[in-house]
Amino acid sequence: MQASLEQLSQIIVFASLETVDKINLQPHTKVQRYTKGEIILHEGDRLPAKLYAVVSGSIQVTKIATTGKETILRALAAGEIFAAPALLGNGISPATVTAESDCEILTVERDALLKAIGQNPEIALRMLMVFNTRIQLLHETVHGLVSERAIVRLARLIQYFAMESGTESSPEGECLKVKLSYYRIARSIGITYEECVRLIKSLNSVIAYSRGGKIIILDENKLDAIASGEI
Repeated sequence: MQASLEQLSQIIVFASLETVDKINLQPHTKVQRYTKGEIILHEGDRLPAKLYAVVSGSIQVTKIATTGKETILRALAAGEIFAAPALLGNGISPATVTAESDCEILTVERDALLKAIGQNPEIALRMLMVFNTRIQLLHETVHGLVSERAIVRLARLIQYFAMESGTESSPEGECLKVKLSYYRIARSIGITYEECVRLIKSLNSVIAYSRGGKIIILDENKLDAIASGEI
């Protein structure tokens, strides 16, 4: 199904476009629904020359190492773009993309996107800003996996999701809006499930973890100190 003007407006790189420009893009768009757990792209897939974006829901990007170990690279929410190689690289999906919840994925044909960029260079600037941020985060992740202690990586992951997905105030502290299971945390920071459980228990004065992946930050200053490697 073709994207609506409202759906196009939800995508970060198209948010500032004039209505007439969105109307011109519409015939070259497609929105497809996926259910939770459904694979959107497989690692190694040949990608059509399109821009991919999340209209609603959330997705998870994972990669499998030669050892068979799967690592979560990132989680993306509504408005985010992904699968950069479809436009800028070799056209091969570098990772597997899975629907983390029921979601809608929008695609825009490359030629139509280039025409829109020609008329609105700000689209390209926004895309570059997004991809540059991703590269910086990837660099920090790789550096952390090589040189930082697991507890530092854990603290940074919690801070990342607190900033990315937001928090809600509670009597105990700031509660992350996103749920993070032991399994997901372990895969995200490159440790075993058992080590993840042990580390989280060791932080019981800093965070409160409950069934279902609910995390409440009890002491933001101490969490920041751990993330900075000071503790």
